[in-house]
Amino acid sequence: MRTDNFGQVHRTANELCDLLYLEPSTDLHAVEIDDPEEFNRSIKEMYYDFRLLKKYREPATSVEEFDTINQAHWYMPDEYKKFDVAKFVLDQCHTEEELQRTGKELMMYLDRDLMPLLQFLKYFVDTMRKNNVVWGVGRGSSVASYVLFLLGVHRIDSLYFDLPIEEFLR
Repeated sequence: MRTDNFGQVHRTANELCDLLYLEPSTDLHAVEIDDPEEFNRSIKEMYYDFRLLKKYREPATSVEEFDTINQAHWYMPDEYKKFDVAKFVLDQCHTEEELQRTGKELMMYLDRDLMPLLQFLKYFVDTMRKNNVVWGVGRGSSVASYVLFLLGVHRIDSLYFDLPIEEFLR
């Protein structure tokens, strides 16, 4: 298994066989292999109603263009795509210090075009809560974000611990 510069995984036919041997229920829909012609030809010749494998192709764009294109496609319900994250987190603030910190962070997220990420994180947290999924209290520099704390991504109050947002959003 190899990963290209775009973060896409692709396999050889032999690696796919090994994967299927170890995990027969693998969904082949998302699998890309370097040379699927032999498998696909066999399926067609035997008239099996199996999904044909996709050939791995490196995108014909730069990594930056690839990221920009993919960041436009967040897989979440429309209600979260329209969700006003700024209003939600600002409504949770009780003190002037909380309002100032939240406003500062929101501006930093806006400057980096990360509002869709915050909308997705709200959806993700809501989905985990709905399904009783347990996740950690916080990890890495993300605990420096008070907005992520207000969204429920982590449980570390960066204001209480005086963690500067610049530790996370550089």
